[in-house]
Parts: sequence; structure tokens; C-alpha cells
Amino acid sequence: MPQPLVRIGTRASKLALTQAGQMQVRIAAALGYGPHDAEAVAPLVRIVTTGDTIQDRRLLEIGGKALFTKEIEEAMLEGRIDCAVHSMKDVPVERRPGLVLAAIPEREDPRDAFVSPSYANLADLPQGARLGTASLRRQAQALFARPDLVMVMVRGNVDTRLTKLQRGEAEAMLLAMSGLNRLGLSGFVRSALDPIEAPPAPGQGALAIETPIRHHDAVWAQALRHAPTTLAVAAERGALEALEGSCRTAVGAYAWRDGDRLRLVVEALTPDGRERFRRDGEIAYADDAETAARALGLSLGDQVRVEGGDRLQL
Repeated sequence: MPQPLVRIGTRASKLALTQAGQMQVRIAAALGYGPHDAEAVAPLVRIVTTGDTIQDRRLLEIGGKALFTKEIEEAMLEGRIDCAVHSMKDVPVERRPGLVLAAIPEREDPRDAFVSPSYANLADLPQGARLGTASLRRQAQALFARPDLVMVMVRGNVDTRLTKLQRGEAEAMLLAMSGLNRLGLSGFVRSALDPIEAPPAPGQGALAIETPIRHHDAVWAQALRHAPTTLAVAAERGALEALEGSCRTAVGAYAWRDGDRLRLVVEALTPDGRERFRRDGEIAYADDAETAARALGLSLGDQVRVEGGDRLQL
């Protein structure tokens, strides 16, 4: 029986375990093992985070999205795990000393999904319909398009949210397309939001493989890297950094390849959705242009921040 070589930290939700399981197989392959040995050589270590245990309040009320990574990062720093698999949109821009983002694998669909038992899209919802989301960005974008909607705060894992929708707690919900796809639940999707018109959370659909510095260039970490995704995420997170993005700021950013150009659109909205501030730009596309992509994001994000000012903060 092979011995553990890479211990993978993950949240214990169904989606987190699915994502970590996909990376587990790839890490095992990079180490020369097949899927049947994956759990032995790269075991999943389930870690309950503060963000998982508090389900009745928005993240902005309890300390922000870092609550999904704090305990996992502590386990890495203490040597109990060798890496962690996070949803990139849950990873704060500021890194903890001693830890790095060693790999960003190929991205899933970055768009937001419109899910409803009765309606095809946001425009079809009746006047005053209830829309479920726990995301300040999704709330602000929806209210910008449909100020008549009533927002319903819905947290919990994907299955829990879908159950609440089926119980009639809202007429529709907005969820990440990537999570639904990874869980095999794409059949619930009625339509997808245009990522240029309604940019998703920076890094949405991408995973982050976080490691202690010593593992940054490990063979298994290098095997997970996807240059186009890394480039797009660098641009989007540059905008997030400039906007000091947190759960208290409604920030969307979307980067994509357009021929020989990398294009980026950035927006921030007032929490009530009444005002929206947008910028877009582009750079020459190159797989090694990560620094330039981040600089583009920083520049556009800073322009949005200057224009929106204090109105952007909840």
C-alpha cells in the first residue's frame, strides 16, 4: 500500500469534496499513481471552517470570505496538510506569510446561473418577485437590472439552496454555474447571465491550490497549472485588489481571450444596485503575461474605485 505523499486539505461540503477529489486524482497521477491509489498517496483531510458552521448570516456580518480558508491555512502552517484546494473566489487577495498559490487549474464555466422552477431568466420574473442570494455582488447586479425585486438571503451548500427554492422560499436564485456543473446539477439551470453584462466574482469557476512556500514548484503542483486560467484570474484579482474587494463591496470582473488580446471588464456597484461603475481594457495575450494582466486589473479597478468612492462600501 502506498504511503501518503501529499495531504490535501478541503472543506467538508459536497462541492468542496468533489473539487478536491478531482485534484486528488490529478495529483496522484503526477506522482505516478492511478486513481485507485489516489486516496492512499494524496488523502483528503476534511476541515470544518467557521464559514461552514455559521449559516444564518451573510459573510460580511461575520468576518468575510477568509472564514472559508482560515482553519485550512492554519492546518498547512502547522504541518498537518501539504496543500489546500479552495474555490478561488473564496481566497482573499492578501496572502498569509509562508503560504502561496502554487497552481490554478483549468477553469470551469465562470458565469452565474439563473435557477427557477417557473421562469427562464431575470427579465421574466414578475414584479416584486423574490430572488435568493447571499452575494452582495449578485444582489446589486440584480437590483441594477430589476430594482423591483425583493432579495432573500440564502446561504448554505448548493443542495440546501436548491431545496429552499423548491420549497418556495424564492421564485428564483442565482448560483455559480461552475458548482452546479461539478455536482452534475446543470439540469437545474434555466439560463446563464452574460459575463460581460454581469461580471462574476473575480476568479469564479477557478480553483486555487494553496501550499506552503516549500511546495511551490513541486512536480504535482506544476502539473495542475493552466496558463490561460492563471492569466485571466491574475487580471480579475488585480481589479479586486485595487477595489479592496471584500464581502462588503459588490465587485465583478471577467477576463477572457479574444484572439491575440486579453480583455477585461471590471465593475463595482452601490449595494442597493442604483449606481454602477465600469471600466474595460485589454493587453496583448501571452501565456507568461501574468504581471501585465494583474497590472491591467489594478489599473481598471483603481479607476472604478476613484469614481465610485465611498458609495461602493456597504
